[in-house]
Amino acid sequence: MSGSNSSGPASARSADAEVASALSFTVHSMPTPDLSQQRAASGRWKMLLVLGVCAAPVMASYFTYFVIRPEGRTNYSEFVTPPREMPASLPLRDLAGQPVSAAGLQGQWLVVVTGGGACDARCESHLVLQRQLVETLGKERHRVDKVWLIADDATPTPALLQAIGGAQPTTVLRVSAASLAQWLTPATGGALDEHLYLVDPMGLWMMRTPVNPDPAKLKRDLERLLRASKSWDQAGR
Repeated sequence: MSGSNSSGPASARSADAEVASALSFTVHSMPTPDLSQQRAASGRWKMLLVLGVCAAPVMASYFTYFVIRPEGRTNYSEFVTPPREMPASLPLRDLAGQPVSAAGLQGQWLVVVTGGGACDARCESHLVLQRQLVETLGKERHRVDKVWLIADDATPTPALLQAIGGAQPTTVLRVSAASLAQWLTPATGGALDEHLYLVDPMGLWMMRTPVNPDPAKLKRDLERLLRASKSWDQAGR
């Protein structure tokens, strides 16, 4: 009996040790999640949300005037759907070759003419129409800027530059044809310099005129845009 009593506790301890050993396991380090990717994705969604909120009144006003079309009105120029944002990296330069920020054009409605620096007959006609269009807007003309984008290295004549100057001069900038084509495009089968382009104060290209546009009809389009944006657009940058 004494032998049995002396060995019992030892056997129990040994059995407990074996059970503990069987139940034990090794904890390996868990992979660390890539929080930078999560933060980047979250940041992109927040940015898109902010842009959506800012653009909401703009798109609502366009929808009212050019989709619902109150009083049966229709637009003369072609509405760009969806409006195309001016690239922040658009490589603009002034005539002296100095870089110009694309963001600096925002804050005003833009009537944009494109063409070579030599400015052929069509180019001159568009520049005249651009000037007349803005001048006939009356008190609203200060909400609109005239822009001429030259897509080559030719230099405009001093006489032409003087003609498009004045109290409300035309902004003349150079940009490569390839870069410009990433933002503005002509009608199918057409050329870029056949049209004028209307850009809103947020830098969204949203209308393209027909070839050889009718001045009176084009003016009505621009007047409607100015009325539609009056609740959120202010004169001057």
